[in-house]
Amino acid sequence: MTIERDVTYDAKNKLKVDLYFPGNGSAKGLIIDIHGGGWFRGDKAKDQDWAEMLTKEDYMVAVPNYRITPEAYYPAPLEDMDTLYNWLKNSKYDFDHKHIAAVGSSAGGNMTVELGIKYGIPIVSLSGILDIDDWLNQHQDVVAQQDQTQDFNQQASATINQTGANDPFYKWFVTNYFDGRTDQYTDATPYHRVNGQTGPMFLANSLNEFVPNTGVLKMAETLSKFQIPFTLRMIPGTRHEKGYLDDVKEDIINFLNRNI
Repeated sequence: MTIERDVTYDAKNKLKVDLYFPGNGSAKGLIIDIHGGGWFRGDKAKDQDWAEMLTKEDYMVAVPNYRITPEAYYPAPLEDMDTLYNWLKNSKYDFDHKHIAAVGSSAGGNMTVELGIKYGIPIVSLSGILDIDDWLNQHQDVVAQQDQTQDFNQQASATINQTGANDPFYKWFVTNYFDGRTDQYTDATPYHRVNGQTGPMFLANSLNEFVPNTGVLKMAETLSKFQIPFTLRMIPGTRHEKGYLDDVKEDIINFLNRNI
């Protein structure tokens, strides 16, 4: 494969993307790979492992950076993904422009679901933050608190938030995304906007992990109502997003090959 790093896709906001190309010529499709990090940390470099895995399947992969707090708040990261999607869709890169998908984990999983709803493309979401308004309403007594015990900049994604529920920290980073505003919670909860044009989804969550599984279950229920095909994997234990990637890797590849 070949890699083009730090390609500018949004000059105004100084946003860059790493592009991975398969070594055998034209790609059979494009996959947007969105890193996690709770909308306050994270970098495209952390998803090189996932990008290389997908490129070996003959896909072109685009791994972007996007605006995070405190530089910007909801809905800025989603707007950045709109910019990226349209930049790629209108590009002259050598891939089948009718075949685009997105993968992501945690906050990135939320953002892939948003792309699937808006553009009707197939998506993969690992431990996506999908239940915002109802979860916050049900946990008003939880005191939000930032986690100071993990090095989010240096630790590998597969080692972060792997020990199970941490409601104070979960509430901190979700509410931090909105910079103190409470009127945006419903607008930012993806399952409220599922419609008949939503793309097929692969959804995964651990049964006892950091991200409550209410979100993935409500999303699956809503997709069922709209007759949108989806795959749901519930993983035993407390592993979060990339912590269980190896367990679902084959299923993800099969899903993408069927739907892109």
